[in-house]
Amino acid sequence: MSVLRVTGLTVARGGMRAVEGVNFALSAGEALILRGPNGIGKTTLLRTVAGLQPPVEGTIEMPPDAVAYAAHSDGLKSMLTVHENLSFWARTFGSGYTDDAVAAMNLSGLTDRPAGSLSAGQKRRLGLARLIVTGRPLWVLDEPTVSLDADSVALFANAVRRHLGQGGAALMATHIDLGLPDARVLDLGPFRARPGRTAAPAGFNEAFA
Repeated sequence: MSVLRVTGLTVARGGMRAVEGVNFALSAGEALILRGPNGIGKTTLLRTVAGLQPPVEGTIEMPPDAVAYAAHSDGLKSMLTVHENLSFWARTFGSGYTDDAVAAMNLSGLTDRPAGSLSAGQKRRLGLARLIVTGRPLWVLDEPTVSLDADSVALFANAVRRHLGQGGAALMATHIDLGLPDARVLDLGPFRARPGRTAAPAGFNEAFA
């Protein structure tokens, strides 16, 4: 079953095209890792797939309400506890996986701590636990292992494998080997836009990107 299909996708950053004509598809149980040099447009492509900015050209097909997005911001409310943050997101997405998320990211001893008092790595683990409580089938991840130590990277990799095993899919930009032997890799190098190509079509608006 197809979770995501991208056809002829062109995305822009700062009014200039970043990558052009990108094509790929993701089915249930699959992971795709984006690679390419810094600045090529990995983050821009992920934000576009997540619906945070419009494509310049091309189509993105997926079921309604399919995406859970995690980027450099952990998406936490600092005054709320770990448990309250996860409960908030579980209610927002209409799911009920708080206990699973706490166990998966080793947060059991921190549930009563305000998120603002956590270390950078703990905040990152909490931000990633948020993915689990969404219940969304497609995880779109931009460098998800930033601030994580080796043990926490392993926890996150296990969470991704479990998500894939339950019929989910993952699209991510990462330089870390997550131990996903069946993950496909898409090098964005061949899709780099020609220099000087502007965002172009009428109606395109990158103002909220």
